[in-house]
Amino acid sequence: MTRIKVTFLGTGTSQGVPVIACECEVCTSKNSKDNRTRTSILFSIEDKNIVVDTGPDFRQQMLREKVKSLEAVIYTHEHKDHISGMDDIRAFNYVSKAPMQIYATTQVQEALKREFSYVFSGSNYPGIPEVKLNTIEKESLHFFGEEIIPIDVMHYKLPVKAFRLRNFSYITDANFIDDAGFKKLEGTEILVINALRIEPHISHFNLEEALEIIERIHPKKAYLIHISHLLGAHDEVSKILPSHVEIAYDGLQIDIA
Repeated sequence: MTRIKVTFLGTGTSQGVPVIACECEVCTSKNSKDNRTRTSILFSIEDKNIVVDTGPDFRQQMLREKVKSLEAVIYTHEHKDHISGMDDIRAFNYVSKAPMQIYATTQVQEALKREFSYVFSGSNYPGIPEVKLNTIEKESLHFFGEEIIPIDVMHYKLPVKAFRLRNFSYITDANFIDDAGFKKLEGTEILVINALRIEPHISHFNLEEALEIIERIHPKKAYLIHISHLLGAHDEVSKILPSHVEIAYDGLQIDIA
């Protein structure tokens, strides 16, 4: 079976960690695991790479992980901390001599056209990113013999796409999953889910809610992402988690069976 590696490019919330001008224990921590760029993951299917979301730290993440080629970008939703790094895909255009394949809902595509109007203006200005838009609907996406299943979740009132690849499911920026979503998540063995902070939040799962979702899905392993400094220090929070739950950190790599 084809080997698939997942790299956690970023695990932080929209402000990242440390937060600008904050002097809290987490933001001044010397532990590298408390230093979080904006949330994104990389699927490596053999030698082919797919990124989920390009936040403002996309360039830094690609350089850090020494990513030399990129075949596609998949977007979960249109918030700035998930799309604002799209301009830097042009480096991969130079390498591949081809447009970047972008997969997004029509709502996200409209946001990309607003935020990066110069990319879609038709001016063909030299050096701008070249992209080909592909629409995510209900159907699965197929890459290099693998199936990626979109799953609808809600980020307060904003629709967001979660994704499943084999036994791995990825849920960022959500605070509600309906029964149809849970049905698609059945049998997940590795679950990645957002857990913003300890206190409740209007549009994200907090730690307690994330643990409840984990208990319901019952994966063998779960990883928490989209972490803010208000969750607490990595090592301290890790002490109170169930044995099969970990806080993900930037650069963590796992294999999908």
